Amino acid sequence: MSLAIFDLDNTLIADDSDFLWGQFLVDRGIVDKDRYEQANKKFYEDYKQGTLDIVEFLHFSLAPLAQHDAEQLYQWRAEFVETLIKPIMLDAARDLVEKHRTNGDTLLVITATNRFVTEPIVQLYGIDNLLATTPEFVDGRYTGKFNGTPCFQQGKVTLLQEWLNHSEETLAGSWFYSDSHNDLPLLSLVDKPVAVDPDAKLLQAAQQANWPIISLRI
Repeated sequence: MSLAIFDLDNTLIADDSDFLWGQFLVDRGIVDKDRYEQANKKFYEDYKQGTLDIVEFLHFSLAPLAQHDAEQLYQWRAEFVETLIKPIMLDAARDLVEKHRTNGDTLLVITATNRFVTEPIVQLYGIDNLLATTPEFVDGRYTGKFNGTPCFQQGKVTLLQEWLNHSEETLAGSWFYSDSHNDLPLLSLVDKPVAVDPDAKLLQAAQQANWPIISLRI
C-alpha cells in the first residue's frame, strides 16, 4: 500500500476547473465580462507558460467569493459542477483511481485550484484527501483572501510535507500523476512520477527522465 497522488486539472478531468469557473462567472453575468474574461485568459496563459504570479491570481480569482453570500455561491457551484465538470470527467481516470483504491493505496488529490472549486469535484471521484489553496472563510463569508501557502509549484511540496507530518503516510513507493510542468518539483520528489497527457515542457522532462507517459483521454 502506497500513497497515490493525483493532480486534478487536465489530469483527472479534461480541462482546467479554475479557468472554467471563471468563464462560468462570466457567462452567468456574475462578473464583468470584458474585464474578467480578458484577465482570466491572461492568467491561464501565464499558468501554461510557468510564469503565473500565484498571489496576484488568487487575489483576482477569489475576489468574487467575497462579493456574494455563501449560500448563493454554493448554488452556483452546484450548477457549475453539473453543467461544466461532469461532462469532462474521464472514464480512464475513474478506472485509474479505482485501481489504486483496490490496491489499498491512500488516495490524495493535490491541486493549485482553490478548495471552493475543487472539493465537490474530488468528491465525485470518491477521494477523501485533498490539498488545495484554501480561501479564507470568516463569520460565514469568504473574504477574498487565502490561508497559508498557495498550493502551486513548490507550494505543493510544502503542503504535502506538512500533510505527511500529520499523517501515517510516507512517500515510500508513492505515485504522482500530473499533466503540467508546474508540478515538476513534486514529480521529482515521489518514487513513481507519471506524466499524464503532458504539456510540451513536461513531456520533454519525462522523456529525459524515462518517466512513464500515459493518456487518460482514451
